[in-house]
Amino acid sequence: MKLSRLALAISFMPAALLAAEPYLSEPLVITSGRLAEPQTQATAATSVFTRQDIERLQVSSVVELLERVPGLSVVRTGGAGSQTGVFLRGTSTAQTLVLVDGQRIAAASSGTSSLEFLAPEQIERIEVVRGARSALYGSDAIGGVIQIFTRQGDGPGLKPYARLAAGSDSTYQRSLGLSGGDEHTRFHLGAALDETAGIDATRDGFGTNGDDDAYRNRSLSLNLSHHFNDDLQAGFSALDQRGQVEYDDVFTGLLPTTDFQVSSLSGFIDGQLNERWNSRLEIGHSKDQRDSGDDSPAAPDYSFFTYTTYRDAVSWVNTLTLSDNQQLLVGADWYEDRLHSSAAFAEDSRWNRAAFVQHRYTGETFSTELGLRHDDNQQFGSENTWNAALTLPLNSANDLILSYSEGFRAPTFNDLYDQWYGNPDLQAERSESYELQWRSRYSDTGSLQASLYRTEIEDAIVLDENFIPQNVQTARINGFEAAVQQELFGWQANLALALIDPRDRNSGHTLQRRAKRTLSLDVDRRFGDVSLGAGWRAISGRYDDAENQRDMSGYGLLSLRAAWQANEELGLSLKLDNLLDKDYAEATYSTPNGRFGYNSAGRTALFAVTWTPQL
Repeated sequence: MKLSRLALAISFMPAALLAAEPYLSEPLVITSGRLAEPQTQATAATSVFTRQDIERLQVSSVVELLERVPGLSVVRTGGAGSQTGVFLRGTSTAQTLVLVDGQRIAAASSGTSSLEFLAPEQIERIEVVRGARSALYGSDAIGGVIQIFTRQGDGPGLKPYARLAAGSDSTYQRSLGLSGGDEHTRFHLGAALDETAGIDATRDGFGTNGDDDAYRNRSLSLNLSHHFNDDLQAGFSALDQRGQVEYDDVFTGLLPTTDFQVSSLSGFIDGQLNERWNSRLEIGHSKDQRDSGDDSPAAPDYSFFTYTTYRDAVSWVNTLTLSDNQQLLVGADWYEDRLHSSAAFAEDSRWNRAAFVQHRYTGETFSTELGLRHDDNQQFGSENTWNAALTLPLNSANDLILSYSEGFRAPTFNDLYDQWYGNPDLQAERSESYELQWRSRYSDTGSLQASLYRTEIEDAIVLDENFIPQNVQTARINGFEAAVQQELFGWQANLALALIDPRDRNSGHTLQRRAKRTLSLDVDRRFGDVSLGAGWRAISGRYDDAENQRDMSGYGLLSLRAAWQANEELGLSLKLDNLLDKDYAEATYSTPNGRFGYNSAGRTALFAVTWTPQL
């Protein structure tokens, strides 16, 4: 599989433009190698969701998409906007790096990213890299990397749109936007408002827990890029999500709420300096704010706590073409976290700087990838990580990929600097992963990606009996996953299957909240202007505690969807979720009356009208 000059030219296309190219027969990905490349050449297992997928699947949240990724399971503590955990390949939520247009959005206090607040209406594309990529991205990329690209302009002229949706639980969604441009400039501006009365997250009815938990989210996105000439372009993107979510307090009569804001700003300049050297500079800023308080009449606007993370970042990535079949990626990263909180912390800021290099060779009989990164952190010193991959083409339709990758996660501000429960002596969590992939384009209408992997995690951070974090856990995760795409009798089917055995090596227990088996199946077909689809998700049981004493039952969920393009400007859609009205819980909580499972939404319906006037 010799890398052609055309493929090299494609690989130099900037990330901001590639995010808007979901229509190619061989899709391009960015996140796996921090450069644009055909998905078949990316050494890391990668799942991609385009704008077309978001509209076809009629998803109302980012999490709905992520549940279709092999080896990724989700835990929610209620309905829309509730606290959400993502477990990728058996790793914890904080061990997966989340980026928005290249910017980290995780809270410095907890290390988790607010995926539950990101609106699909503002998203162009999502890439999920499965497996450690710390050799390219540094901290947090043990389980993988989730990168979200904001919505972009899709061609010349002006293209406005408006969407109205209404559904169960007094759910209302409104969005409008305008995109367009010319041969040099592309832009998109969009705004959305999502509201729902929600569901009652708790089952016990203790205190004031009998009320529904409402959710309101206002979002705004802007994306702009401009080509000054064939060799130079620049761009800017912004995403802002803010609103309020209600939750239950199981011990008092309060009506607690969280006011949130998740935002990111990024700008880039990308230049083809000569025929062999492409250079890209990115500058970004992100903010994660949560302000929780009491909204009851007796104490309106009373604040419990506030945590706000500000992060500034700079990245410089250079792609050097050494020959027709060799590439060298050389780059540097810097970012600084600042935490403003109502709680007391011994430190409220820290920086991280890093340099990385990755070499690629592409030949007819084999291809290789070798990368190394050095991070220097203000708190715990330096960390070196590396990765290696060997690709063996069996024939024109089948490849084997053998890979080794390392990952690490820096302790959070809560872990290190909390006045009462912090431990300043903590070191970074570390991982080693071994993987065998098989990729097959077994027919004109079918493809398969399958992986066997093993991940070893050392110095994982857990709380001791005094709630002080310690580097004491070791874990090993064995897994198998497969993703199949197949067209059959006009129906397009997408199947994702994963079998995972994540264990604490000290106790032998299964890691808590990890589902050992997950399955996702979607089938869709178009009949002229009408499209029909169905989805099935099956999740095995899991344990809600580290001691494996609280066993939670598995469940299966069925959904149906339909859409009709009435004319060039008007589209109608209808989606039914949890069609069988399955009663299930993904996590538990304790009260003076005992332990209960959080409620999840029952059968729901959402009807939407989309207007795209032709100008």
